[in-house]
Amino acid sequence: MSKRPLIIISGATATGKTATSISIAKLLGEHAPRIINFDSLLFYKELNIGTAKPSKEEQAGIEHRLIDIRSINEPLNAADFMAMALDELEACEKENRLPILVGGSGFYLRALVKGMYESINVSDKVKQEAAALYEASGIEPFIKALKQHDPERMKALHENDHYRIRRAWEHFQMTGKPISPVGEQFAGGDPYDFSKHRLESWDFYHIHMQLPRPQHARIIADRTAKMLENGFIEETRQLLADGFSEDSKPLQSIGYREILAYFRGELEREVLAERIEGTTRRLAKQQRTFFAKVRPKFCYHPIDDVAKLQDDVVEWLKKRG
Repeated sequence: MSKRPLIIISGATATGKTATSISIAKLLGEHAPRIINFDSLLFYKELNIGTAKPSKEEQAGIEHRLIDIRSINEPLNAADFMAMALDELEACEKENRLPILVGGSGFYLRALVKGMYESINVSDKVKQEAAALYEASGIEPFIKALKQHDPERMKALHENDHYRIRRAWEHFQMTGKPISPVGEQFAGGDPYDFSKHRLESWDFYHIHMQLPRPQHARIIADRTAKMLENGFIEETRQLLADGFSEDSKPLQSIGYREILAYFRGELEREVLAERIEGTTRRLAKQQRTFFAKVRPKFCYHPIDDVAKLQDDVVEWLKKRG
């Protein structure tokens, strides 16, 4: 049985993924494309301006799935997404549709493509020990411990990936065993090798959008300014007025978190845009680090490579027959 085509469009925040996905869907209209979101903040109905969600006008004429499917009072995790996305792919297969997976949440994409491993429950005691050590000494003691007790896991992680380094340390504290063998539960072993995956009915073309960092920083600054002009502060204020808690996980995301700090008097209005830009650039760096490890993929500039990208996708589909 021949495999069906599936297009992935990934990239850091503010790299033109939405525009690219829409242009590709329009180009491939004869294949009945369906855009499936894997950006974790676009799941939420109430978050619009601050998530750069595609407008109703942008979505017009192209079916978008897994956007506006939850309230921020009902957070959706990677396992939830994986189940929903598998259902979407099954529907595409039955209806002879071309799925286009689009987003920047690499962990969610990997959960779908490679599967997830079962993580252990970490005791409050170990969590408190980790928090105290991190506050006192930063990430260095965790890196040192992993190099000694779990060098394979440490080789697979970037030293800026503080979250996963701490998780690996906590796993060792709980079990006395390295976490690296657990990762072998990913399809094909290597969690970043998408050529070995569990979606046996599908053949991927992975488009990755990337920009030179100086240009990316300017785009992030321009987008932040536009969001604030378009009512980002007012959107956040209305969410609080509607009874949503500022402690909810979606409202702790970039932009909303800084605006909430502004409401509390912890930030001046004059530095708000600068602070949002800074945290957005840090997120983009984390996303670049993740996707740099993912392979295979084909990298494109969202402005300069539009024609090449379109030609390559059309040629790929032709070669498949």
